[in-house]
Amino acid sequence: MAHQTCVGATRDEIAANVERLLAAGVENVLALRGDAPADAAAFVPQAGGFAHATDLIAFLEGRFELSVGAACYPESHPESPDADEDLRWTKAKVERGARFLITQLFFDNSDYFGFVERARAAGIGAPIVPGVMPITNVAQIERFTRMCGARIPERLLDRLRPVQDDPGAVMAIGIEHAIEQCRGLLADGAPGLHFYTLNKSHATRGILAALKQRV
Repeated sequence: MAHQTCVGATRDEIAANVERLLAAGVENVLALRGDAPADAAAFVPQAGGFAHATDLIAFLEGRFELSVGAACYPESHPESPDADEDLRWTKAKVERGARFLITQLFFDNSDYFGFVERARAAGIGAPIVPGVMPITNVAQIERFTRMCGARIPERLLDRLRPVQDDPGAVMAIGIEHAIEQCRGLLADGAPGLHFYTLNKSHATRGILAALKQRV
């Protein structure tokens, strides 16, 4: 599954990129607005491009034979004024053509299942796949959660902070938490798992090995 954002690209450039993906056999695209560049105060759409993920989704769904997915936020998008407004935009993504949703990272399964319950009540029927990020670096994950509006439970932080300068100990705690989290998600009905690896697969491989042992 390829990721396609609106950042720095016109609709023609996006179309050309998706054509290349299709030619390479890629059938799934996660359509995202994308984050503002590090030196920009806010996201600014490219001239001739798209300002919102909903516009990109409608463009892709109406033009290409592929499965379009979208992002959703169990703890709400940081730019949304409240959870109801965030859910309204999530529903709009599905109405524009998103066939599945993948959540932003979270660390408390009650946030995921609470969001799914609210989404179903709002009429969103698309599969909602939980996004899981194994913690391997404390400073990094605290920075990520500040950016995306997610929270790290205090009980988890209480375990991580005393060992934050010990990479091995941090990874062991992160993997242990993720295994417990994934088992709970699958046991309670999540349709699958999406891992955020940050191009470092060691932790995810360990989690998958532990999950397979329980199958």
